[in-house]
Amino acid sequence: MCFIPYSRADVVGQVSDTKMCLFFIFIFSTLEICQSLAPRNVYTNHWAVRIAGGQEEADKLAAKYGYNNYGQIGSLEDHYHFHHSRVVRRAAFSTRGAHSFIQMDPKVDWVQQQLVKQRVKRYIKSDTRSPDPNFVHFNDPKWSNMWYIHCTDKNNRCRSEMNILAAWQRGYTGKNVVVTILDDGIERNHPDLAQNYDQLASYDVNGNDHDPTPRYDSSNENKHGTRCAGEVAAVANNSHCIVGIAYNAHIGGIRMLDGDVTDVVEAKSLGIRPDYIDIYSASWGPDDDGKTVDGPGPLAKQAFEMGIKKGRKGLGSIFVWASGNGGRQGDHCSCDGYTNSIYTISISSTTENGNKPWYLEVCSSTLATTYSSGEFYDRKIVTTDLRQRCTDGHTGTSVSAPMVAGVIALALEANHLYGFGLVDAEGMVVEAKKWRSVPTQHTCTRITITSTGCMEQAEQHVSYVEHVVVKVLIVHPRRGDLEISLISPSGTRSQLLAKRLFDNSNEGFRNWEFMTVHCWGERTEGQWILEIIDSPSSLRNPEVLGKLKEWTLVLYGTSGHPYQSHGTQHSRSRMLEIPTPSWDPDGPEPPPEVLKHQEEEEEEYKLINQSIHDRTCVSHCPLGFYDNVEARRCRRCYKGCERCVGRTPTECRSCRRGLYFNPLNTTCSETCPAGYFADDSKSSGIPSDVQSTHRASHLFFSHTVCVCVCVCAGPDRLVHC
Repeated sequence: MCFIPYSRADVVGQVSDTKMCLFFIFIFSTLEICQSLAPRNVYTNHWAVRIAGGQEEADKLAAKYGYNNYGQIGSLEDHYHFHHSRVVRRAAFSTRGAHSFIQMDPKVDWVQQQLVKQRVKRYIKSDTRSPDPNFVHFNDPKWSNMWYIHCTDKNNRCRSEMNILAAWQRGYTGKNVVVTILDDGIERNHPDLAQNYDQLASYDVNGNDHDPTPRYDSSNENKHGTRCAGEVAAVANNSHCIVGIAYNAHIGGIRMLDGDVTDVVEAKSLGIRPDYIDIYSASWGPDDDGKTVDGPGPLAKQAFEMGIKKGRKGLGSIFVWASGNGGRQGDHCSCDGYTNSIYTISISSTTENGNKPWYLEVCSSTLATTYSSGEFYDRKIVTTDLRQRCTDGHTGTSVSAPMVAGVIALALEANHLYGFGLVDAEGMVVEAKKWRSVPTQHTCTRITITSTGCMEQAEQHVSYVEHVVVKVLIVHPRRGDLEISLISPSGTRSQLLAKRLFDNSNEGFRNWEFMTVHCWGERTEGQWILEIIDSPSSLRNPEVLGKLKEWTLVLYGTSGHPYQSHGTQHSRSRMLEIPTPSWDPDGPEPPPEVLKHQEEEEEEYKLINQSIHDRTCVSHCPLGFYDNVEARRCRRCYKGCERCVGRTPTECRSCRRGLYFNPLNTTCSETCPAGYFADDSKSSGIPSDVQSTHRASHLFFSHTVCVCVCVCAGPDRLVHC
């Protein structure tokens, strides 16, 4: 065991300054030695083996080398789980013996001894309190304590409504949707879960049987999965505990965290009955310590991809993941390969006051947010607990993933769509009713900073972005000193990595993939900029520099507009009304040039909205119109403005095709004024103060043209006006 024999308090006042200095050097050196001697790998007596020929052939090979064949690994064909009872269960090194010859057998395509993977549950360990009940709609005793569903109540402090009640009122409660919790098991006989418990959606990977019941101990360590399950599908109106968000959904549990977690364990869990289970919810991941960079192994990656492509009878399995609780440690969820994956829906948290929780990790892969716990005075989440009890102390991003899994279950009952921001359950079910599949996903891989979206290759052409992945190979003496950002052709900046105080690793990033969803719906063509900032800390020799050896840009998206079939008629709980093309009767008489402008664009707008002469509700105003929030209407922009904030010529924010944006007076014109030239490298004139709103609308709109921006031209350099 590596230890430090003295603390600083033991020696203060007892040694000289010189000795104190030497002592601290000793402490610092000892810490480094301890860190370097800490075992990195723990080898198990489990193997993953790829063998062609089916189960019988795998059984023969297992017996030949002394293994037991535990069967196929999840849904991965020709991949089998072997166990050797005579090999040490946990070891610091890989043991050799007669069993090792399996890797040389010609019938074995691939073999991998399984390593233990450190995985932590994403809840906050703290004391709990119970808020006072306000009102009761269901007879479940904790119903009134579910403050995150009652945001419209004036006694609650939450600022925005997730509209779960509104989704229920539309008749959506998760009927026939199957959700499973990947965790430490669920208490299947809990009075609030038993009615919705689904044996077919459950398995004990740790115990290799069909009962996911948690292992009980005095500390109730394995309560996590049961708490998450209650959020999703606790039974309503049964006079017990709470009401689940999808209280008529089927709920199952995969017990996989109560034992050594290996690549095989994860792959098995992710691949349990993919044609039966709709949604997999996971509230765990690598250690949120601010220094770990870890993600799924090769088998788990295959399981993710297999589920996305073939799960739900070809519609694709849905993997919901908690983004992490390492905020206090300065962690960044882009260093977590699960929440940073294109195959997962990464979910974050906000407090009841709408503030950033202290545990929150900020990263560009996060898709949506729900309410959860915060400071000690903020309320936590009520849910089911071990030993058939209830709790009002569920915390962290562990809360948020199953909450979204429940909301998605409501949407799946109608169909499916998800979006940015605080989850809106009613908005999702409304969208889901009319949702159609998006065009086929294409993948475009580039190693240059200027992208054409692979337009020269039809099957790889990506015109509209969904996920953007940056794969980097960086050699660096201290990984935690790095900050990485990606800037899209439209000017959207995604922070892929922030500095991490506790990350002293000298391993750099070895083909690590960073992912962002901030560019969703944007056009791919143009210049992509990777920005890396290296700020040497005091723990590092500033003369030793890092090196970016290689980077690859991978664009996932579609060649056609993903929402074209819907026009612009997307609706949700809060919608704006589009008036007829005639001028607002309550407003002033428009000038002649504006009337002419209306006539010119009326035909174009008819193509956008076939019901133009009726008053139609939409979630976003179309191009050429702006949101008049007070009147709850879409008002027409001035002639030539593609996006604007008002009806006057000087309130443009971007221009229609063929026109130039003049930042001096925010107008659109056919030519640039004297002293300016057309800079075709600029794709948008949208200023930073409106970019956040603009990005949120990327689910429905994207840039259709590159807007030329007028900039000053000096004798030696360009200067933005």
